[in-house]
This record gives sequence, C-alpha cells and structure tokens, in this order.
Amino acid sequence: MGIVASQSLKNIISTYLGFFVGAINTLFLYTAFLSDEYYGMVGFMLSAAYVMMPLMSFGVHNTLVKFYTSFKTRMSLNSFLTYMLLLPMVIVIPVTLIGYFFYESIGAFLSTENAIIKHYLWHTIVIAIALAYFEVFFAWAKVQMKTVFGNFLKEVFHRVGAMVLLLLLHFELIDIEQFMIGLVGVYLIRMLVMKIFAFTIKFPVIMFKRLNNIKSIIKYSALIVIAGSVATILLDVDKVMLGKYIPIEQIAYYNVAIFIAAVIAVPQRSMHQILLPLSAKYLNDKDFDALGDLYKKSSLNLLVVGGLIFLLIILNINQLYLLIDEEFSVGLYVVLLISVAKLYDSILGSSNAILFNSDYYKVVLILGVVLVVLMVVLNMIFIPLLGINGAALATFIAVFFYNTGKLYFVYRYFKLLPFTLNTIKAIGLILLIALLFYFWDFSFHPVLNITLKSLLIGVIYLFVVLKFKVSYDISQIVNKTFKKLF
Repeated sequence: MGIVASQSLKNIISTYLGFFVGAINTLFLYTAFLSDEYYGMVGFMLSAAYVMMPLMSFGVHNTLVKFYTSFKTRMSLNSFLTYMLLLPMVIVIPVTLIGYFFYESIGAFLSTENAIIKHYLWHTIVIAIALAYFEVFFAWAKVQMKTVFGNFLKEVFHRVGAMVLLLLLHFELIDIEQFMIGLVGVYLIRMLVMKIFAFTIKFPVIMFKRLNNIKSIIKYSALIVIAGSVATILLDVDKVMLGKYIPIEQIAYYNVAIFIAAVIAVPQRSMHQILLPLSAKYLNDKDFDALGDLYKKSSLNLLVVGGLIFLLIILNINQLYLLIDEEFSVGLYVVLLISVAKLYDSILGSSNAILFNSDYYKVVLILGVVLVVLMVVLNMIFIPLLGINGAALATFIAVFFYNTGKLYFVYRYFKLLPFTLNTIKAIGLILLIALLFYFWDFSFHPVLNITLKSLLIGVIYLFVVLKFKVSYDISQIVNKTFKKLF
C-alpha cells in the first residue's frame, strides 16, 4: 500500500487528535458553557453550512482531482487550475445575492419552530463559503499527493479554535454573540492557511487558454455538485430538519450521539484523502489491476480498524453516558444505529473514489438524488413520531440503500468487489466479540470500567487479527511498531 499506508497512518493520527479535542468540546465544554438552545444552534448552523458547501464549491474539489492527471502540458494545466479557482464563484455570487435580497423570507421559513435560527443565517452562509474554498485548496494539495497538513487543518484546527472560544466564553472574556462570530472567523482563517499551504506547493499561474475538454469539465462539475453533496446531505440534513420539527435543545443531544458514532469513520476519512488521487490516476492510466487491488485492500483494512472502534463504542456506550449529563442518554439508540451505518461505510473501501473519478459518476448522481429525496421523506415521517431516534432511523435506512447501490455499480461497471475470505473473518470476529461483551461490565467507576473493558477487547481483537492473518497490511504495521519499541 506504500504511500497509502504512510499518509493514511499520519492522517489517522491527526484525525483522532481532532476527534479527541472534539470530544472534549462536544461532551464537556459545549454542554457546560453553552445553553442547550445555543448548543443546538451551533449544531444547526454548522450542519446547514456543510450541506451548502458542495453547492458553493461547484464540485471543483472533485473535478480538480479527477482531471488533474489528464493534462500533460504546463500551459493546459495552468489554464485548468485557473478555471478551478474561479468556477465556485458561479455559485457563490448568486447564492450570496439571494441571501441578501430574500433574507427575511428564508429566515421566516427556517425559524418557524426556533426563532433563534433567523439571527444566524449570514453566519451560516459565510461558513459555507469558507468550507467550499477550503476543500478547493485541499484538493489542490491532494493532487500533489500532499494530504497530511490539509487533513490536520480539516480535523484539528477548527476544533482547537472552538475550544479556545469556549474557554474565552466561560471566563467571560467574550459574550455569546462574539463567540458565534468567532466561530465564523475560525473557518475563514483555516481556509486562508490552507490556501497559503496549497500555493506554496504549486503557485497558480493565471492563464485562460481554451481547454479541449472544457465542456466535460464544466458538465462534470455541475453534476458532481449534486452527486458530491449526497454524503454530506445524508449526514447533516437530519440536523437541519430536526431544527424544523422539534425544540432546538434536542439537536444538542443528537449532536453528541452523532459525534460518538462518527469516531468509527476516522480511518475511512483519513484514507480517503489519498485514495481519491490514486484512484483517479489508475483510472486515467486504465490500470484496473491496481485499481482492484486498492479496492480490496482499502475495504479490508478499513473494516478491521473500523470494526475495533465500532466495538469499543457500542460495548462502552452505557458507561460513557454515565459520564455525560443524564439528559444526553436519550441518544443511545442514535449511537447504535449510526455506528452500524458508519461500519458499513468502512466496508466500501475506495468505491467512492472509483465512482466519482470514473465516467460513471452520473450513476452516483442519480442514486444520490433518489436517496436524498428518500431521506427527506423518511425524516418527515419519523422525526415527528420518534424525535431524534426517528432522524437516526431515517439516516440508517438511506445510508444502507446508498452504500448498497454503490457496491452494485462498482461491480456492474468494473467487475470489482471489495470482499475476500478475510472480510468474512473480520465480520465474524466483530459479531462474536459484540455478543460476548455487550451485556457484561466491570462493577467499577465508569472511567475504570471503560478503560479495563477496552483493553481486554483490544487485546483479544488484535490477537485474533494477527493470529489468523486477517490483514497483511495491519500485521506488517503492528510487527514494525513492535520491533521499533522492543
């Protein structure tokens, strides 16, 4: 796996560092220093911005990765990069104008249940723009196979910024309005730092030479706006819809549950940064053997690593909620449902990278549109009936069908499946340990209980993975680590 293993490992470290900081923020600082109303508002604001981000970027962060290696001359490449920098403005400018002229109407629609939402619409729009251009500059670095620093900014920077703002709020050095403006500033600064880093790798040469495949590029960008939005919408539209149907305080409980489950996705998010440009390269070079090998290895390794994290979460969740405010334990079933969905995401390996960078990206578009409609409908049905559990159920169903569809289309068009005999071994191990440990706990303080149980599960899991040679790559990493330590 070479560069994949190297950069993925570094990205996993920075991503988990980000999640560690995020855990402190989400589980303790936000819950202690912000009212439930404002915590819910922060969750709504950021979720809405993430939903808007793919539209604001006009799909450029995907387009840049897909087409970059197809340009063979310096002049055509510079022209392509110039278009990539300017293309998001096709959406950013009209959306900003719509926000300006129809602010009252949009605000009134979104704030029927929670009046506070209307006050922070501009915060949401500016964050969405910052997120969009951050992804463009991150993609600029990705195509140079430089993902580590960008991933650090993506996972750690804004969480540390939020922590600083929360501490300033707690010590009354800023008020709540300054805190909300400060959050916007954190995302803008992160975007600017990413821009500087990207341009130090390859400084843009502004050039407007006509590209032979400009129609294909614009068509891909326009369509990938929707296709690339699907994963984000599937994750965040539930929070936006919760703000429409239930008291905003409950979004805080949902945020905590989603954050806990999202830890499972860290390895996938980390590996995805390098899988995208590599898959694009193999597709452009028509090296389908390498593409299939990457598909299988990424799926197995993500399943093994994600499976361990999945077990540590679901087998400790009851004790974890004893450490958090009792009100937040209503999110228990949210954690369980979303955790299973995240583990299914891991099994997909590089399927996203294959489909988004192939000539069959329209399939993802069609599938995505259908499933977004399905999810919105399911949320409209289940949220009024089941509250936050209804949102989780809607997300689970939509993600299940979306992921199954992607597996099917990768097989249909490329005759590739990510599964091997070791996949069955890994799934069997996960199920066995889940059944053995779910209904059993040490009778100690929750912190000690979680620590001892996690160590026991981790040792057993790792022993079986190494003993039965479930993953060659993970065995190699573990053996090298032990040799360095001992």
